[in-house]
Amino acid sequence: MNDDSLLFEGNDWDFQTIQRIHEAVARIADEKLGLDIFPNQIEVITAEQMLDAYASAGMPLFYRHWSFGKRFAQHEGVYRAGLQGLAYEIVINSNPCISYIMEENTATMQALVIAHAAFGHNHFFKNNYQFRQWTDPGSILDYLAYAKNYIANCEERYGESEVERLLDAAHALMPQGIDHYPHKKPLDLRSEEKRERDRMQERERLYNDLWRTVPGSSRDASTMAVDRRRTMLRLPQENILYFLEKTAPKLYPWQREVLRIVRLIAQYFYPQQLTKVMNEGCATYCHYRIMNTLHETRRIGDGSFLEFLRSHTNVIRQPDCYDRAYSGVNPYALGFDMMRDLARIVLQPTEEDRAWFPEIAGRGDEMAVLRDIWANYRDDSFIAQFLSPNLIRKWRLFHIVDEDDAPQLEVSAIHNERGYRDLRRSLAAEYEAARKIPDIQVVDVDLAGSRKLVMRHKVVDGKLLDLGNTSLVLGQIANLWGYEILLEEIDATSEEVLKAHMASPAMH
Repeated sequence: MNDDSLLFEGNDWDFQTIQRIHEAVARIADEKLGLDIFPNQIEVITAEQMLDAYASAGMPLFYRHWSFGKRFAQHEGVYRAGLQGLAYEIVINSNPCISYIMEENTATMQALVIAHAAFGHNHFFKNNYQFRQWTDPGSILDYLAYAKNYIANCEERYGESEVERLLDAAHALMPQGIDHYPHKKPLDLRSEEKRERDRMQERERLYNDLWRTVPGSSRDASTMAVDRRRTMLRLPQENILYFLEKTAPKLYPWQREVLRIVRLIAQYFYPQQLTKVMNEGCATYCHYRIMNTLHETRRIGDGSFLEFLRSHTNVIRQPDCYDRAYSGVNPYALGFDMMRDLARIVLQPTEEDRAWFPEIAGRGDEMAVLRDIWANYRDDSFIAQFLSPNLIRKWRLFHIVDEDDAPQLEVSAIHNERGYRDLRRSLAAEYEAARKIPDIQVVDVDLAGSRKLVMRHKVVDGKLLDLGNTSLVLGQIANLWGYEILLEEIDATSEEVLKAHMASPAMH
């Protein structure tokens, strides 16, 4: 087939078609966009396999847990009833980068999802600093295979119900099982199995020494300084799963290893929480440029291009606040619009653009600017730095302050110079890590007395924890710790205790 002939005609495709599409997309991604990607592994799956991938976070190898089956049943029910479609693809941050594409997709949709996932997401995974700091794509599949086998062996040795209870508790704490500050090098998951074997014996010795030095009476305990006690336990500690894995007095070594597995997997997905707008914006912008180039060079026909535009338009649709479909800001829409706006600023800046973005306005190489941004920002810093007045006007953004004790709403930011900066700052704040995960830390343990674990939640803007969810999660923490739990919710500014929660371990 000639390089200037159609890649396909009609909706049908075969594996040779997928190969031609991939080669054509790769050429554009390299020559026009300058993308730097992991090698691609593209797998065609059925609708049922896509539902299964939904249920297990998209990972091809995952341990068993009832929650995955529950999610599968929920998604399958609404899909079979015609109330919800399926994703056209799922992409894995691994090396090689694995992209699952649906066998039900038309040839046009296969071209779209290959451009979006196998090149757009792939480039972002490989180059963004959050993923480079926190993930090791070359070893994640090996580690997942180890985790799956380890937990399966635990089920055989200790019983499925015992392992299920432990996973229930660990899953409930996944948001509080994350280190929010980077290590000196990315987590090397490939060496985790060997490293764990080497240090298991030493860890148990240190753990036993910690509890063996606990005073035998409350009178003796008064001689143990609070600072020394907290130093021994490395308190305060925001990574609750890590703390329980290292110091919970009643856990067996295999239970600690299961907590470690869940913690490392939670950490692996952490960058995706912080880069949703950028990641989807990057992939959507890339597929838009690639599909347009395929049409301009007559590699896809007019009918295929119209099919692409219809799907693309649906993906980037931003319902307004009165629309029943409204559920907040669509990350695809905001990310794509910001990427296109940045390309405009680089190529055809206005005087306003030159005043707001002097470093990039008129530079002339939009892909060099975008690649630099994709590598060095996350959602909050990206929005804080690059949301333009032009886009604020296009989206008709304004800021409303709704205070509980105020009789009226206040419109605090509108379309003027001060308002643009306030709007950009307030929208960026919605994507900060602290807004997504409550600041809860282990602060103390009564080592010699009741062994009660004390935690604190720093309350920001008066937002207390949901009572029902808090009760359930505290119960799981108590089960892991083995003793009573106290959680105090304190005002982040005054440190006044606003609410206290107690939980005790359940009897099995």
